[in-house]
Amino acid sequence: MIDEFETRVTMDTRGFVLLGDYVPGVVQEIRYYSTYNFVGDRINGYDEPCAMLTKEAARALQAVSNEMNVQGYRLKIFDAYRPARAVKHFVMWSIDDLDLRMKPFFYPDLDKSDLFERGYIARHSSHSRGSTVDLTLIDMTTGKEMDMGSSFDMFSEISHPGYRGEKITDEQYENRMFLQNAMVRSGFEPHDNEWWHFTLQYEPYPYTYFDFPVSSEYMKR
Repeated sequence: MIDEFETRVTMDTRGFVLLGDYVPGVVQEIRYYSTYNFVGDRINGYDEPCAMLTKEAARALQAVSNEMNVQGYRLKIFDAYRPARAVKHFVMWSIDDLDLRMKPFFYPDLDKSDLFERGYIARHSSHSRGSTVDLTLIDMTTGKEMDMGSSFDMFSEISHPGYRGEKITDEQYENRMFLQNAMVRSGFEPHDNEWWHFTLQYEPYPYTYFDFPVSSEYMKR
């Protein structure tokens, strides 16, 4: 029997753009191109450290950027479109019980097996549909990231946007809501577990997953 998911995977890039072409000045720190991520290796499919999104998501993010620029902030992108092969890389990594290199930095209080069950990693990621982005804000005055109370990909309840426990200050919570409100105004929906994660509400490909590499060169084909 053919997996329904597999029948919906495509390599078609026609609906996608390089985010930098739509949002001038956006800061891009694509973590899965580097080795500083929860796996500890460059992730399959990340051939270049560039953010790619559907045209619709890029236009919506452009509106967020314009609003934030006026208020003295720039967008910083950690991840955007994610190839389906990258998600498979995550799944294979989760099976290896002995590889705990990055546990102290990204999931100190959880077992690897908990990451899927608790919704921190998805076996079929919305990122692979092309309209999901992971991001934060940079204060133009200081050049530093706003303090959100936890780092990107910290898999813990402290990273839940609505967390109000003793591990987070009022200012950190307000910073999260500042980002979230701006994203929602431009048509994005927040994620329950991750303050940095947003998906375009009316995404153009809600049932299609893509597997072309993250590469500006591939986009030119």
